[in-house]
Amino acid sequence: MNIQDVRCFLLDMDGTFYLGETIIPGSLEFIRRVQETGRDFLFLTNNSSHNAAFYVQRLKRMGLEVTREKVLTSGEATAAVVQSLYPGKRAFVLGNTFLLEEMREAGVEVDQRNPEIVVVGYDTTLDYKKMTAVCDFVRAGLPYIATHPDFNCPTETGFAPDIGAIMAFIEASTGRRADRVVGKPHTGIVDAARKRTGLTAGQMAMVGDRLYTDIETGLKSGMLSILVMSGETTPQMLADYPNKPDLVFDRLADMIPLL
Repeated sequence: MNIQDVRCFLLDMDGTFYLGETIIPGSLEFIRRVQETGRDFLFLTNNSSHNAAFYVQRLKRMGLEVTREKVLTSGEATAAVVQSLYPGKRAFVLGNTFLLEEMREAGVEVDQRNPEIVVVGYDTTLDYKKMTAVCDFVRAGLPYIATHPDFNCPTETGFAPDIGAIMAFIEASTGRRADRVVGKPHTGIVDAARKRTGLTAGQMAMVGDRLYTDIETGLKSGMLSILVMSGETTPQMLADYPNKPDLVFDRLADMIPLL
């Protein structure tokens, strides 16, 4: 498979399309070229600290107007997994208000006091009270689902600790790892993307800045894997990583001549 065969680009957001509130130069031009050539795109973000509506507004501020259907978050995909595996179960949700809203919108009952399952997301409002509560419930043996595995979230000034760091805290305290992780590179979010687009893995490309999430998603799912060097990955990290992406570009805009 080569880039000309791709019908839909699954695009990471943080570190790929923008950094924080700053769009990466050429990103809008890439989207325009994708549309001009009759292809499609879907933003696929592991960041569960916000919901799709938030990202739609962020993209609008950057000059790209898209519908909510063009953004798929790990929070949405996790809510679908919870509804499938634990229908009717009450969930303790470690996350921002956005993640709690996504769970409720999907029909998941959020119960922070007497839950039957635990859902952990990227919580930028984290405090010690929340960490103690989630560890208590995980230690008690409740089913434990995480939205995604990322250790760090890229920002304009560097990196912020992401859910991977939170899960490491939980494991250190409880001795347990998550029973299931939904986001990239795991199958839950890929299944959701297939359902959203109606396409097979062979018709899609996964584009992102992280080797262990974005690139592994493409490699494990049979999609073209495209790394952009605009976010987390450094040349040394790429050289040291055992699984290589199909294609590497400095940024999204560098793909335009190939479309």
